[in-house]
Amino acid sequence: MTRILHGGAIAAAARIYGGEPGDWLDLSTGINPNPPALADIPTHIWNRLPDADLIERARTAARGWYLRGIPIDSTSGALPLPVPGTQALIQILPRLAPADRPIAILSPTYGEYGLCFRRAGFRVDEIADLADLRPDHGLVIVVNPNNPTGRLHDCDDLRGLARRLEASGARLHVDEAFGDSHPEATLAGFAATTANVTVSRSFGKFFGLAGVRLGFVFAQLSTLDFIETELGPWAVSGPALHLAAELMSGDASRVAQGIAARSAALAAVLDDAGLKRVGSTDLFQTVAHENAAALFEHLARSHILVRKFDYAADWLRVGLAPDEEGDRRLAQALASFEG
Repeated sequence: MTRILHGGAIAAAARIYGGEPGDWLDLSTGINPNPPALADIPTHIWNRLPDADLIERARTAARGWYLRGIPIDSTSGALPLPVPGTQALIQILPRLAPADRPIAILSPTYGEYGLCFRRAGFRVDEIADLADLRPDHGLVIVVNPNNPTGRLHDCDDLRGLARRLEASGARLHVDEAFGDSHPEATLAGFAATTANVTVSRSFGKFFGLAGVRLGFVFAQLSTLDFIETELGPWAVSGPALHLAAELMSGDASRVAQGIAARSAALAAVLDDAGLKRVGSTDLFQTVAHENAAALFEHLARSHILVRKFDYAADWLRVGLAPDEEGDRRLAQALASFEG
């Protein structure tokens, strides 16, 4: 099957449209462009395999971060499992699903889910609304908030869905990769005590450190044990675990404020350009334009990369610029478009 085209391919774009990759403005990824300043990582973290204490610190910090504002009963529920990026979990999910039943994916959304399940031999139904679910669906996948539409489901509604699915022997997976700014909407705590629910979270998007390839999974202990066995020992690097333990247990308010400011600036640029915003999270805006393909090309010739979609020819997803200069550069390129 063909591979999914993702954002972030600056080097490839530069080969087509010219310029040096470092001169491009990458707005294609939905990743915080301003990661926090990082302290030096101790030498022993680099030198040793990750030990149990480091893994425990990262897991405890992740639970505190993802369940902030939610009372945590330390005697119930498993700590989240670190994984080498959400993508690694997606490769394993087909082994958690009932083998003889179709999969439902609330769509349009992140394309790797459908691709991985089809590769594993499942029939995949892309549904537009949860009301379209059928009793034979064995696993339902919801990205919340959704990428690229930004659609956000109420956690009580998803809990109710999980209970209905449990009655028919089906499972629910919720991808909360863009959920850091919506702690009230998380299903993570519920997943830790519910047999048929998994929740995945992304460390790299909010903290702007996607290169460390780190995510966390909330699920009941038996499910986490299965995933950990499938991944094998030391699946996550010591430096990644150390960064998670430090950043998720510290004060991330400046990171959140920076994202909010950059998000508001992006919205203003797009509104000034007369673009119709059709979906968003705090890390991207999705816009509709009748000549989206021409606009993509125009921006690329200005060495600005945004995200286009094969399933929605009139959509472009635009991520955050790192600063006001990036805002001005995008605004000027949009103003000069004559399509």
